[in-house]
Amino acid sequence: MNKLAGERQHGGGPITNPNWLELFPEPVKSILHQLPHHILSVVEEVRIREGRPLEINGAGSHHYVTGQSTLTLEADKAYKPQREVSRRLLDLISNHSLYTMEEELRKGFITIPGGHRIGLAGRTVLHAGHVEHIRDISGFNVRIAREVKGAADGILPFLIDREGNRIRHTLLLSAPQQGKTTLLRDLARQISSGLPGLGKSSLPGMKVGIVDERSEIAGCLKGVPSFDVGPRTDVMDACPKAEGMMMMIRSMSPDVLMVDEIGRGEDAESVTEALHAGITVVATAHAGGIEELKHRPALAGLIETGMFERYVLLKRKAQGLSCRILDQQHRPLQLQTGSQRGVNFLA
Repeated sequence: MNKLAGERQHGGGPITNPNWLELFPEPVKSILHQLPHHILSVVEEVRIREGRPLEINGAGSHHYVTGQSTLTLEADKAYKPQREVSRRLLDLISNHSLYTMEEELRKGFITIPGGHRIGLAGRTVLHAGHVEHIRDISGFNVRIAREVKGAADGILPFLIDREGNRIRHTLLLSAPQQGKTTLLRDLARQISSGLPGLGKSSLPGMKVGIVDERSEIAGCLKGVPSFDVGPRTDVMDACPKAEGMMMMIRSMSPDVLMVDEIGRGEDAESVTEALHAGITVVATAHAGGIEELKHRPALAGLIETGMFERYVLLKRKAQGLSCRILDQQHRPLQLQTGSQRGVNFLA
């Protein structure tokens, strides 16, 4: 059975105004709003392509959406947004000031309040061989950010160094859209709040610093997190990762520094600097496993020198999202009985 379509009809009336629906102009908003609750609750992406079928993705599958708010796999039966919808959507997500978002347009995405990230496709304008911005935007990928409290429950005990009374340096790995950011967010919340319920693994709340380049982890609005990232957490919002890590180290003295999607040489240098300063680093990176990571020049050195003490490998499967935890020598750790709660947090 397809997880996105499902068979569940109980409680299947239109969802009560989830805030992300307000991102869309009419008639897209009305079409999506009429979808059953159990479908809207697992939507991860809404894709709008001018003149082509409206698409939603979630739970490992995709569907097109008709003008009558039903799901189909037949493209010719789907609602097809036209130029006016694209223009109104761009106006809404840029808060009617597209010219103020030149940096976002250069990167190809816009992050809006709530941590929702909107990828853009269109015609690029080049200057000196580099992308200056995107014009004639006709494709949008709206990635819905969700807070999943407890997502890290089954993983966190393996990241604690009991003897050192600290969190181990950790790298979360997976292909895109597998739940790394969701997991990182909940790790921040729990580490910042303290861990009184883990017996011998209990830890007091720690100072956590988040460098949130894409505003996805904390979902800040005017500098204030819209997600619960813990009471002792400071966020450097919309700041390049490498520069933000150094700013955090100099100004906020975090116990644990968290950053999403490291990959460039300057990112690796800042991670190394933090580790040598006695600060725990918890980061994410795009890779299907350790071997893939070793082929990324900027990160290979971190792996070869054993900078990270734990690796958390996430992979989406038919039954949900699975997790493997490796030690510093890349050996798998056995999940103990009762410690798996939260591992399949996107199942």
